Amino acid sequence: MAFVQRMEMVFVASADGRGECDASLRAGPPGFIRVLDARTLAYPEYRGNGVHASLGNIAENCHVGLLMVDFVQDLIGLHVNGAARIVEGADFTVAFPQVPADLGQGPRVERWVVVDVEEAYVHCRKHIPRMARVHEKREWGTDDPGRKGGDYFGAKQTPRWRPRPHAARRRFPSTTHLGGGSSRTLRPR
Repeated sequence: MAFVQRMEMVFVASADGRGECDASLRAGPPGFIRVLDARTLAYPEYRGNGVHASLGNIAENCHVGLLMVDFVQDLIGLHVNGAARIVEGADFTVAFPQVPADLGQGPRVERWVVVDVEEAYVHCRKHIPRMARVHEKREWGTDDPGRKGGDYFGAKQTPRWRPRPHAARRRFPSTTHLGGGSSRTLRPR
């Protein structure tokens, strides 16, 4: 619980109703990820870039994966998998009055993602790089396209990509949660 509450970022993995995946970064001051009880976490959602990839996915498919990594102090990570639900800000305040609504960082929280933890496990520290903390003032909640990243990759002028039909794509099986002898088959010794 102490590890989660000191995190300043979390990587959120989600998938839509068809299984199309997305990974997003959420960040904030230490404590922005709230531990509601021994099996429930919550993180705030603000007005962002308007894509709503994670929230859209959660609305269709509640399964999420969270990855929190300490790059500075302990060089360790924590995976959390669970079922997520979107709770509007006012409803969250009523349901969890013990949680301060204001994080003290700029904009008002519009909604919360509440995650019922189904499993949590360590992320091996072997290849986590050590990073140094750089203190800088951030423009939280800005609507300035340049500060939000704008067209950093120069993608606005490229033709829109059309994915292949769903049936034509082959899925590579995950080696993380396979049962039986599958993981031994896919992981050479």
